Amino acid sequence: MSAARGLRATLMAFAQPAALTLFFFGFSSGLPFLLIGYTLSGWLKLDHVSLDDIGLISYIGLTYSFKFLWSPAVDRIPLPLLRRLGQRRSWLLLAQCALALALLGMAQVTPHAQLPLFLLVTGVAAFAGATQDTVIDAYRIEIAPPEMQGALASTYIFGYRVALIASGAGALVLAQYAGWSAAYRIMAALLLVPIATTLLAREPAERRARAATWRAALDDGVIGPFRQFFERFGANLALLLLAFILLFKISDQMLGPVALPFYLDAGFKLVQVAEVSKLYGVLVGLAGAFAGGAAVLRWGAERCMPWALVAAALSNLLFLLLTLHHGSMPLFVVMISGDNFSTGLLGTVAVAFLSDLTDHRYTATQYALFSSLTVLSGKLIGGLSGFIVGAVGFSGFFIFSCVATLPALLLWFWVRPRLLRHHIAH
Repeated sequence: MSAARGLRATLMAFAQPAALTLFFFGFSSGLPFLLIGYTLSGWLKLDHVSLDDIGLISYIGLTYSFKFLWSPAVDRIPLPLLRRLGQRRSWLLLAQCALALALLGMAQVTPHAQLPLFLLVTGVAAFAGATQDTVIDAYRIEIAPPEMQGALASTYIFGYRVALIASGAGALVLAQYAGWSAAYRIMAALLLVPIATTLLAREPAERRARAATWRAALDDGVIGPFRQFFERFGANLALLLLAFILLFKISDQMLGPVALPFYLDAGFKLVQVAEVSKLYGVLVGLAGAFAGGAAVLRWGAERCMPWALVAAALSNLLFLLLTLHHGSMPLFVVMISGDNFSTGLLGTVAVAFLSDLTDHRYTATQYALFSSLTVLSGKLIGGLSGFIVGAVGFSGFFIFSCVATLPALLLWFWVRPRLLRHHIAH
């Protein structure tokens, strides 16, 4: 492909109508991620919740790791009152409305004084957020052909990253000057835009045959997605792929619960963290996401994967700069630049790679399984991050987070040739 034709194909991919829809859906997916994670950890710390407890509370985010358990319902069960919107949009509208109500509920509760109730409402927000992720991933895969998925992944991540600015920098600044309750109420109001997008979006073409009986529906909706995956790749390759998916984002995911407390301990104020980490950093992450999208369109997700893995792992070593020079704004900017660019790059490559593995007959369930596994190992370790930091310090933790990518990288070089042989055979 010539450079001119390659550029033209790239521009056409980004200009498709579905790309704009996926931008707003990406915004909807990204909004709760920090509000039940990174931003929430700052609220809890300033409300005098211990670092050990903050780490354990982060296990609420494991809801995203088990969304495949109810994804067959999202794939197969129509919602009676919303049936006219179609399978994807009806479930998405329900999840978005539930998320908005849960964020409003969090705004009404004080974490330290009403912790059990606060955790319950936060759990509802996590469940709604995980459900909408399941629907949006299925929608994205179904709305466009495989060759366009790299561009859709980029615009989705673009919207996702804009939401991270709102729920990161925006929420922290609002919390600084108006309080945490006001910040979360405003975050809930921002969901009105993606809700409107859901009502106006085009429903993907139905590719799933309706089962004649409940037994057939159970077999096709619950067992079918997993059986098809193992039949398609064979048991050995399927297990290797699942193991790789479980491990390849571990270095990124495990930092979540301790990142903001670390910045605060390093001498930065909420507003400074908002400006550098959740405004400038997210913009750098967007550059990484678009670089990843262009690379996937040019070379394919599989060829880009090892480079993205190495970049994400090495970027964690930049955190060591702040352990040596507390309060240094130039080093903070350097650290955030490397971390966010590599995260954006890996994110786009990961979305395109997982989409390639997904069968269109089982988009919600299979992609939910894959994306659940990507966060599971990191979340499990992240929940214990407070204890790990207490044992080895922040420096030891950041070195460990870098080295933790090594098993995934080694596994990739074992999986890659077998995956190539499978593609050739089929």
